Amino acid sequence: MHAWRVFSLMPAMLLLAAALLLVPVARGGHEVPVYPSYYPHEIEIAVLEPARAGEMLGTGKLNAYVGRPPSFAAGVPKDVASALSLGSYIVVKLNPNSRLAKEQTSACELVGAVVREAAAIADRRASAGLPAAAAGAGFIVAHPYPVTPLNGDYIIHADLAEAAKARFAGDGAKAPAPMLSLRLRAEGALAEGLVRPEWRAEGADWDALVVQVDAAGLLAAHASVMNGWMGPRWVRSGWFQAYRLLGDLVAEPSERQRVEDNVARLEAGEVADATESANVQRDLVGRLTAGCRGAVVGYTLRQEYYNASFSDGIENITPDAVEGFSSPMFLRTVKLKDFPWNGWLKLGMAAPPRAAWNPIGGFTDEFGRLLWFAVGDTAVMPSPYDHGWVLNRISEVRASSTP
Repeated sequence: MHAWRVFSLMPAMLLLAAALLLVPVARGGHEVPVYPSYYPHEIEIAVLEPARAGEMLGTGKLNAYVGRPPSFAAGVPKDVASALSLGSYIVVKLNPNSRLAKEQTSACELVGAVVREAAAIADRRASAGLPAAAAGAGFIVAHPYPVTPLNGDYIIHADLAEAAKARFAGDGAKAPAPMLSLRLRAEGALAEGLVRPEWRAEGADWDALVVQVDAAGLLAAHASVMNGWMGPRWVRSGWFQAYRLLGDLVAEPSERQRVEDNVARLEAGEVADATESANVQRDLVGRLTAGCRGAVVGYTLRQEYYNASFSDGIENITPDAVEGFSSPMFLRTVKLKDFPWNGWLKLGMAAPPRAAWNPIGGFTDEFGRLLWFAVGDTAVMPSPYDHGWVLNRISEVRASSTP
């Protein structure tokens, strides 16, 4: 049996209906061109297995499936569309006891071997007619830099990311000689796909760990939603996510102190202007990636599906670049096609509720966060394609002396 949780957004509608009883009836022949909100008056969230979700999406009984791809028995139905967001990071972490971790040259050769393997897999997929958008969450984009093009502040790091690609590319013909005895462990199905059979390590004797880290989970683990507030303000920044991915690998005490000092300055806003902030961010990520103690070798895409048919489907889709459909902006912009500004939004997700449901200590699991994004009314919301925030329901108005 599937657990269904239903909540309603009716109070504003009831107040509006009561107000209309107090005014004369007016009739017109044209629809109002602008609506106060696309809010559905009821949002229904169901816990569904991927196969059941795929069936319901195809028949219009489900508007969208949040968090992971559904399963379609006979291919994606014609009225079902998808949206892409950042899925996960593929990270290599060196074993400090490995002989290859003792010198920077051998450590970088190890990382370079995994980067080239990711690039080779991507090339094989592309030659087979499986581009990134089609492959969805099963596609690894070779990108040896922790800030990705889907992070809103990538523009600050774009040249450094390109330099990292050139640094690890090599001639691409074969791995260097030290890699012939490479021993790797892997965590996650996609990470395992990067480890060749001859590289696989058994037991405690290994050189590096290749691990898949969920991007939305990494963000959610350090974000808070409480009493009309979301944050902290830096949680969506690429430099912060790089710090959470690689910060624990900086072992040298003085270098570790410089990293922590940079993080403290950025969190406290102790920078003179945007230029200084950008320089501190670049310095921080540069220190995190120096020496190849660990590296982000690539990322994957999350592909979420929705019904786009008329009139059972939805439109005006605004997924978050990092969190996809599980975001406040998606719920506040998605529009039901069969109702002008209300109706029943039917969502499904695979993860059942596990956390306590209260604004202080709960709403921390996938189901709870989605529910809180719908019923909470925070003052600011994450900007869907940026690392910053946008005002919710209010705008900043500056006084002007001009008549």
